[in-house]
Amino acid sequence: MGTDSRMQPLRVGDRGPAVADVQVSLRILGLLPDDVPMTEGESLESAEFDDATEVAVRHFQQVRGLSVDGRVGEETYRALSEARWSLGDRLLRYDPERPMRGDDVTSLQERLLELGYDAGRADGILGPETELGLRAFQRDYGLTSDGTCGPATLRALRQLGRKVTGGRPQLLRQSASLVDSGPHLIGRRIVVDPGHGGEEAGFTQGETTEADLVFDLASRIEGRLAAAGAMVFLTRGRDQNPSLAERTAFANDARADLFVSLHLDSHGSEHARGVASYYYGTGSGVSSTVGEQFANLARREVIARTGMLDLGSHPKTWDLLRMTRMPAVRLDCGYLSHPVDRLLLLDARLRSAIAHAVLAAVQRLYLPAEADPPTGTFVLPAI
Repeated sequence: MGTDSRMQPLRVGDRGPAVADVQVSLRILGLLPDDVPMTEGESLESAEFDDATEVAVRHFQQVRGLSVDGRVGEETYRALSEARWSLGDRLLRYDPERPMRGDDVTSLQERLLELGYDAGRADGILGPETELGLRAFQRDYGLTSDGTCGPATLRALRQLGRKVTGGRPQLLRQSASLVDSGPHLIGRRIVVDPGHGGEEAGFTQGETTEADLVFDLASRIEGRLAAAGAMVFLTRGRDQNPSLAERTAFANDARADLFVSLHLDSHGSEHARGVASYYYGTGSGVSSTVGEQFANLARREVIARTGMLDLGSHPKTWDLLRMTRMPAVRLDCGYLSHPVDRLLLLDARLRSAIAHAVLAAVQRLYLPAEADPPTGTFVLPAI
């Protein structure tokens, strides 16, 4: 689900230039031995996605916070391409039509954030926030404030020491913004994203489909949040299946304060069951701090109110979480492939309990720490 299913992924046994390109990236990253030439056309055509390539892909996916399946779909392929770039390899500038993406952009963002400039989230996408942070740095350092990271700007970045201490600068900014916004839901813009839809039903068991259940769940959450005063938008109707890019663009265009994507899971193992949540994060300290906070709140509220198994909260770099410009969380509310979870999820009372849990988590996100009640006890006061 982290990989866009609209691209046919490369897997063990596949051959051709696309496989060769993947292997070149893996060699550059030191994940495959650099012992097979890939320069002649015949070599490119005969390049095989073998077991060693799969192991290297799995390692890369694990490190990058992607879905670990050993296959190369759109997200993994794009991440491999981005990983090739180091800061200084190319000029970096903001392009609103095709924003630059890469590890060099991430390095620039992290450096600006360390120096105390608000460059947005360190997500490897050079957007308008990063350009503003870069221009502010250039202006303060006496450089031409053109928003282009070239040799002179790189020299200045490398010469300066770290300025922000005492915690992640982004955490400080996001926490302050959250406190300033006030402890209420009235007027907050929240996008709820029921996964799948249309012809893509997700996991199906008999007449039960993931798409139908998460749409029902999203509708229940929408009603509760709206009753609490929030402005709520669903990314799809009952029979629609917008692309991942359309879902994230919808949330960005709505200028949402929070994005919640709902899924149910499935697995070949008969033991797989429980509730998990995901937020944007690389696993190396770069994360959406408010997203992480809400992922933990939502998961714990659902566990406390349903008794389902707790599978924890995890950082991921899925585009669903990365491309949204607001705190975003994906909540997996159980395994339809597990008989116990499936029976629970088919019960409308449990789905209502999950909806109430999400409402409580959203409200607790905006409460000051001293007023935050224990998990599973929050009841929204009547308006």
